[in-house]
Amino acid sequence: MVKTAILVSGGGTNLQAIMDSHLFGEIPNCELTAVISSDPEAYALIRAKSANLPAYVIDRTLFPNAASYNTALLQKLQDLDIQMVVLAGYVHQLGANILREYENRVMNVYPSLLPAFAYCDGNSLEPYEQALEAGVKLSGATAYFVTDGVGGPIILQQAVEVWEGDTPRTLQRRIMEEAEWKLLPRSLALYCQGQLRVENGIVHIQENK
Repeated sequence: MVKTAILVSGGGTNLQAIMDSHLFGEIPNCELTAVISSDPEAYALIRAKSANLPAYVIDRTLFPNAASYNTALLQKLQDLDIQMVVLAGYVHQLGANILREYENRVMNVYPSLLPAFAYCDGNSLEPYEQALEAGVKLSGATAYFVTDGVGGPIILQQAVEVWEGDTPRTLQRRIMEEAEWKLLPRSLALYCQGQLRVENGIVHIQENK
């Protein structure tokens, strides 16, 4: 079983999608070992506790800088013997120490078909605003292995149609429902079954034998 930690900061809708898929047996060989939140008030913690998942808080506001916070987070991951890390609405950039320790073992989802609209200055609606301003007819989401910032080896992508009259918020909701909530559990399942191989920055998906 792959011991997996889910990192959260907010409402936890992506966490809920993973927990639901796990409950229905759609993520074989995965142990949801811990939910770790950077915010003690995150609703994701309530979701975790309702599902009887161990939940921990490493409060970002209690640390003087990102380096000390990431050191504490890495220590917690190591203490729990975590093998796989999934970012589910986690808003902080992981330190280089964590990304080195967990190379090709940190998974995230982003609300665009990367590399399109990858720039985001902290405004959570920016990828949707960029898509609408560009007039694209398809947007979507991308699950990927985190290397640095937004982007990394792409695991799976799911296109979502952009409708006439969409606003950033309506597009955000549809991308979550039709793409993000499916891609993260599916990508985690592929990893836990040993079907993902990264070679020269490209993810190859191998069929189960």
